[in-house]
Amino acid sequence: MDNATYDVIVIGAGPVGENVADRVVQGGLTAAIVERELVGGECSYWACMPTKALLRSQTALQAARRLPGAREAVTGDLDVAAVLRRRDSFASNWKDDGQVSWLDSAGIALYRGHGRISSDRVVEVSGKEGVTISLTARHAVVVATGSGARVPDVPGLTEATPWTSREAASASEVPGRLAIIGGGVVATEMATAYASFGSTVTVLVRDGVLQQAEPFVGERVTQSLREAGVTVRLGVEATSVSRDDAGTVHITLTDGEQVDADEVLVAAGRTPNTQDIGLDTIGLKPGAWLTVDDTLRVVDDAGALVGDGWLYAAGDVNRRVLLTHQGKYQARAVGDVIVARAKGEAVEDGPWGRHVATADQRAVPQVVFTDPEVASVGLTAAAAEAARLRVRVVDYDLAAVAGSALHADGYQGHARMVVDEDRSVIVGFTLVGPDVAELLHAATIAIVGEVPLDRLWHAVPSYPTVSEVWLRLLEAYGR
Repeated sequence: MDNATYDVIVIGAGPVGENVADRVVQGGLTAAIVERELVGGECSYWACMPTKALLRSQTALQAARRLPGAREAVTGDLDVAAVLRRRDSFASNWKDDGQVSWLDSAGIALYRGHGRISSDRVVEVSGKEGVTISLTARHAVVVATGSGARVPDVPGLTEATPWTSREAASASEVPGRLAIIGGGVVATEMATAYASFGSTVTVLVRDGVLQQAEPFVGERVTQSLREAGVTVRLGVEATSVSRDDAGTVHITLTDGEQVDADEVLVAAGRTPNTQDIGLDTIGLKPGAWLTVDDTLRVVDDAGALVGDGWLYAAGDVNRRVLLTHQGKYQARAVGDVIVARAKGEAVEDGPWGRHVATADQRAVPQVVFTDPEVASVGLTAAAAEAARLRVRVVDYDLAAVAGSALHADGYQGHARMVVDEDRSVIVGFTLVGPDVAELLHAATIAIVGEVPLDRLWHAVPSYPTVSEVWLRLLEAYGR
């Protein structure tokens, strides 16, 4: 068995693992990264980039059709083949040469194969050629293996070879009929995309659409999906699934009805990729989410550090926030705190300190690229009240903003601001409407910076833009 030693070993070369390794190397330490699939991970090939490429062309087409002058210039429908080709380019045609080249330029060693923790600070890598390499970390091992699609325990579902988010993101052909089990982000975005490609889409939702968002979000997205020809069935579950010899999928529902489709997409949550990474060798449960302390060191069920604190977990695998940008944020904190501890430097572990990921609890931004878009950050009104904050909720009709009318004829949208009355700061902000994604970062800054409402009055929005909603919300608040 070959052996090598580095300051830090990272298991998983997705965006999170790459960022951890990069921060470590920038801090003057050595790093090796282990990857069994494509360098770049889920986001690069089966999630963020290819899925947004699938959605963007239809969004641009709809935007043109909402504007006189541009509408008349549009002479055809969506070119689905061209959309898929563009998607392929954003997924680098499922080749990771560019990402591997970047690792090399950054001074990060890459080991291809399956990484398993074999003992404290030791990771064994099983390569495709049957060669095993033992890597030892002087300071830390970081688990950044991400998550995979969860397939519910529905009779016949696994045997029916369902799509997960990976197949939906990388499909080379558009099914005539697509059934989607779930009502979250993946379900609504893929329903939007495949309906625009001409599929007959049926969404089967147990609890509601986009349940974690403000209630008006699910209502508007559901209405929009239905207007696009999508059948949205609320309050139903699949009790059994089968695929016949002709390839048709038959889904039996709790109400006894049956939905037939050419493909079924399961979008019912995620599960951690920790089943076979050696957690059992260090007293942890294989297949479980990893629990971490404030500086993202892994702790056991009793809350004690694993070993002397040499094991870290960043990204989806710690279940704090299952979003790529938030995982990269954690990665920066992890890389920097490992360097600080290795060099004996002070650790800034208080709220909003350099070595903690405070925003995971207080200011997580997210965009859902449906039509209309959904952009949110911080707490919903319900979450703020559950946290026992004394809040005031301020709503405003985005269509009443002058910039919205210029942006598109018939613009429809809604904005909500959740204010902590005791501190007079915003703790939550949600927008739904065409092209609201680019408005979100202003709200994120206001929440992270805890900018008092009295000071926000002096942040004058340009006229006439949709950002004028900030002024209207403050006016509605009454300051």
